[in-house]
Amino acid sequence: MSARRPGSQASRPAAVIVLAAGEGTRMKSRTSKVLHELCGRSMLGHTLAAARELEPGRLVVVVGHRREQVVAHLAEHAPDAESAVQERQGGTGHAVRMALEQTGELHGTVVVTNGDHPLLRGETLAELVRAHEGDGNAVTILTTLMPDATGYGRILRESGGADAPVAAIVEHKDATDAQREIREINVGMYAFDGALLSDALKRVTTDNAKGEEYLTDVVAILRGDGHRAGAHLTDDWVETQGVNDKVQLAQARRQLNDRVLERHMRAGVTIVDPATTWIDVDVTAEADAVVLPGTQLHGTTHLDEGAVVGPGSTLTDTRVGADATVANSVCLGAEIGPEATVGPFTYLRPGTRLGRKAKAGAYVETKNAEVGEGAKVPHLTYVGDATIGEGANIGAGTIFANYDGENKFRTEIGDHAFVGSNSVLIAPVTVGDGGFTAAGSAITKDVPPGAIAVARGQQRTIEGWVERKRPESRFAEAARRARDERPDDE
Repeated sequence: MSARRPGSQASRPAAVIVLAAGEGTRMKSRTSKVLHELCGRSMLGHTLAAARELEPGRLVVVVGHRREQVVAHLAEHAPDAESAVQERQGGTGHAVRMALEQTGELHGTVVVTNGDHPLLRGETLAELVRAHEGDGNAVTILTTLMPDATGYGRILRESGGADAPVAAIVEHKDATDAQREIREINVGMYAFDGALLSDALKRVTTDNAKGEEYLTDVVAILRGDGHRAGAHLTDDWVETQGVNDKVQLAQARRQLNDRVLERHMRAGVTIVDPATTWIDVDVTAEADAVVLPGTQLHGTTHLDEGAVVGPGSTLTDTRVGADATVANSVCLGAEIGPEATVGPFTYLRPGTRLGRKAKAGAYVETKNAEVGEGAKVPHLTYVGDATIGEGANIGAGTIFANYDGENKFRTEIGDHAFVGSNSVLIAPVTVGDGGFTAAGSAITKDVPPGAIAVARGQQRTIEGWVERKRPESRFAEAARRARDERPDDE
């Protein structure tokens, strides 16, 4: 184990090479293994985020199987990363050689890591680089103590104890019974001297059962040249775990989510039931925000101080203002103002902006809608492409009819306007400040400020219709009974 030097700083590596060319057959998926998501990022995305903490001179991803997917993903989410193609699956040493053929010889530290290790922290990679440079190693291997080391390559040390240089890496199938008792294993990540790595890769052979170039052979070559091989032992074996199938993916998702939840709780966020709460890595929240059970926070969602979200809510790329509440709702790309209330069973779609103390209540759906301060959309309403002024009230069952089959149009509701229940506002239309619409109206023309619009047929009552048209029905029987029970003076 390399000794840590308090206060020592690692230099910026010349490059970080991420191996992401594997076939990943155990995933049983048409999606590249490294693109499976957990906590708001792909596995590869988590690896790249950790690598960026080192501020490397170059960030290279070796792609192979389903490379068109991986290259497209990099273009969209990691344009700072370059890709190197491994046309055939020729082993880890071959993959690194493909990267160096693209970059040319690199001078300084070169870190090699894997695209299917989403739990690895940037801090751990930085410690690996510090140990590598502090000990003057040609290669430093990231290792950990595995509770069950079955299947892993064991680290054999020279005499001299836990801090001694590495003598060899022996694979599990080749290990003796005594060597299999060793718990220190090779994680599969390294820090190399760049120039020495380039030279050693030229001498790696394929003289093995698989006919592949193994990166572990570089360690033996460097030692044979008289260079020092070291190891940096990380305490947390969990973060070193790779993901090879969907069972391991689910386990990693839970472990990463627990890490995210702990970070928020230690920063002052109340999470009532961590077991049922899922939060993506890019979500932010201020102290005294409260997350109730069964809630998922995705993307760039942010909770201001005192915001309460949940239970049973899913928010994506949504901002929730101070002391606002969101209950049993789905919100996508919405902005919820301070002290506003949302829910239950509300759907806020992209472009929704609720002002201070505004309300979007039960079974309300909004899209591209601005709801002013103190305005209320209490229940059973669709609001699309609209502006609702402050203090306005939208009655139950109102429909903002914004689409004519070809084009979308906007509705404007003025300050302190009142829209009666079961109104249909056929856009483009405006209800002026203080204006009213009568319940059940279909509004097609603008309503001036302070006016009331009534757009419905006059009620016509036909006495005795039921008994004439349906004389034997239960309706007629009820009508006769009610008539017979009425006092004579009615």
